Order: sequence, then structure tokens, then C-alpha cells
Amino acid sequence: MAGVEEADKLKQLGNAAFSERKWHLAIDMYTKAIELTKTPTLFCNRALAELRAELPGAALADADAALGIEPTFAKAYYHKASAYLSLGKHKQALTNYKKVVDLAPQNSDAQAKVEFCKKEIRRINFENAIMTPDEAPLSQTIKLGSVRADYDGPRIENETVTVEFVEAMKEHFRLEKLIDRHDVIFILLEVQKILKKCPNFVSINVPVGEEITVCGDTHGQYYDLLNIFKLNGNPLETNRYLFNGDFVDRGSYSFENIMTLFAYKVLYPDHFFLSRGNHEGVSMNRMYGFEGEVTQKYNSEMFRLFTEVFNSLPIGHIINNEVFVVHGGLYSSDKVTLDDLQHPNRFRDIPESGLICESLWSDPQPMPGRAPSKRGVSCLSFGPDVTETFLNNNNLKLLVRSHEVKDEGYEIEHGGKCITVFRLLVLFFIFSLFWLSSGLC
Repeated sequence: MAGVEEADKLKQLGNAAFSERKWHLAIDMYTKAIELTKTPTLFCNRALAELRAELPGAALADADAALGIEPTFAKAYYHKASAYLSLGKHKQALTNYKKVVDLAPQNSDAQAKVEFCKKEIRRINFENAIMTPDEAPLSQTIKLGSVRADYDGPRIENETVTVEFVEAMKEHFRLEKLIDRHDVIFILLEVQKILKKCPNFVSINVPVGEEITVCGDTHGQYYDLLNIFKLNGNPLETNRYLFNGDFVDRGSYSFENIMTLFAYKVLYPDHFFLSRGNHEGVSMNRMYGFEGEVTQKYNSEMFRLFTEVFNSLPIGHIINNEVFVVHGGLYSSDKVTLDDLQHPNRFRDIPESGLICESLWSDPQPMPGRAPSKRGVSCLSFGPDVTETFLNNNNLKLLVRSHEVKDEGYEIEHGGKCITVFRLLVLFFIFSLFWLSSGLC
């Protein structure tokens, strides 16, 4: 009885953490409660927290555990369906949402999700049916068109992106106004030209006595981006930035966020850097909002053009031959070299396995070795020994990655050799050594 009471207290702590959006703390509390008593409610609570923390693989396992205790627990089927949906597996999601409707016919949300999954399956089947392998990329056929007669916002003059234009565009966005379609397409085509010339992993040289700021996931938080620039200075040739993926989805201003970053890349191609994240891909954009946002603000053709540009983004960066920066993390083999990482074809949607997938999806873990990813993809979690081996084999000193929310804005792991940066991290180079400072915005 005492164990049940303690489990209930832990459950309440988990619920409180969840209400404060502290997903990982909630998971920890539910885990401790489950160690005392295993109930379908606890497994489902943990599954929901795992979904919020983007761990659909773990959520699937917990939903199945709940169903193992109570096979007709509708909430478990709902979380299982949601996990499949977040992975872009619409058919499996549909099967489980239908089960929810069978068990709880009055669940209008599940009914709506059934219809959504059916619609998505039809759309995907249609797109696959009309797809022609030899079709020219949209970037080669799209027309800039003319500027709207009633448009009174900032303009790109003489086909040149200037500091003045970027600053005016940022203010225009701050006032929740859009720029003309002509200039959006121009920036996308210009940045694509720059990105396509980059290798998979770009080498960055930061001179002695200078610094580079590495920023983690910004996820459509445009006003947070403005705050970063307010606190740390606007990008300049002497004020370098590297944004490490996940520029879009979730936030309501993903378009404004990514357009600002792309404009700065065009303005400072050799001093402003962008890495691809796992959210710079079609399935995530459809699930987490970017496709809908761009389609609503412009049209579906514009989203297709964004997809082409995302497929051109580099996978990672190497700073001063010392710091390896990638969105997700490391690999399923200890033999991976920097040269190996330059070979895969990145000019495509994010693959479901292989070096590019692992670069964008993997996560560190405290225990040695490797383990299956809790995210439900064909990737892994990697331990401190994996980090040590990779860095030693490639004559590197530090791994910097993003991909996970950290309450303090960053987290240092693996004996100081792996840093997860969620907001921003400043690397200051002195005589081939680097000093770290961090800021939370």
C-alpha cells in the first residue's frame, strides 16, 4: 500500500512537471512511479511526455506496455497512433485511431484523426502516382514574377541582398507583415546556389582571438531569434554564427525565421553558416506545421521550393579542425571518418537510415556503448566511449550538437567532450585552444 501511495505522489509530481512543459522531468517522475507500481495510466502518462519530448519510439513501447496490462485501454491506442503519426506512418496511425473510435465512439478528436490519416494516405498515393523521375526541379522552372502593385514593403534592388534590405525585412516580419513572393523566391534561389557548392561537412576557420556563436534549435521562434541578435549582435564578417538545424516547425513564425537566416547566408556566405536538422525534411514539415504555414502565407509551390533548398543544406561543420558540429550526433560504427561523411548524397529528403540519418537523429546517452533510439527511427543513442573514439580517430577535440531541449540552454556530457546546445554557445579561439561561454535567451 505504501508503494502505491508513493507512486501516486510521484505521478502528481510528473503531472506538475508536464504542466510546466518540463517533459524530461515528467518522464523521470513517471519512471520512478512505474518502478513502484505498473499501471496503464502511468505508462500512458509517460508515453504522452515522451511524445512531447519527441521520443515516439519510447512512447510506442509504453503504449504497448499499457495494452499488455489492459488490452482495451483506449488512451494507449491513441498515444500509439500519435507516435506513428509523428513518424509519418499514416497507415499504422490510422489502424490505431480506428481502434480508439471502436472503444470510445464519442471521441471526436480520434474521429478527426481517422479522417486526417485517410486524407494524407490518399494525398501521398496521388503524389507518388504522378511523380515523374525526369521532372525538372522547381528551382529550374519557377518564375520570379512581378511585384504586387499594392506591395509597400522592403524590396531587393538590383538583384542584390543588402544589409539595409535584411534589416528592413526583419522589421517588416516583426510587425507580422510578409515580403513579396518575388523576393522570397529570389532569396531561396540565391541561397540554394550557395548551399549546393558546399560539401556535406563544411570546414570553418575562425582566426585566433575571434569567436563563432553556435545556436541550437530555433523552431520558428522568430522573436527569440531577434533576441539572440539583440544580445549577441547582428551577423557580420567579424561576428560569425552557425545555426545548427531545426529552423522550422512548431513555432508560428517558421517562415520569418528561416527567411531571415537564409538572407544572412546570402549576405555573408563565408561567415554565416547553416546545418540541416531533422526538421528540414518533408515528413516533419507536414507533421509539425511548416508546410501548412508556408501554404497559408504563400502557396504549395513555395513549400516545394523550400524543400529543394532544405535538401541542399550541409549536414554539419568542422571548426578549426577541432570542433565537430552536427545536429544530432554520432554513428553506429566506430570506423566512420570525416572523409566517409563527405560521400553520401545529401541532395534528397532525409533518408531513414545511414550516415545522414544518424547525423541528424542520434542522441548521447550516459552509459557506454550504443542503444536503439527512443525516437523510433533507425538511429541510435551513443555513449561517452563512442564519442571518445570518434574524436580520437578523427583528431578532434569536441562534439557540439543540438536536437534536444535543455532547461539551462545547454548541457555538457561525456567528460566534457559532448555539448548539447539548445540556445547559443560561443566558441572563442586562442592559440588553437577554445574557451566556452554560453547564454540562454
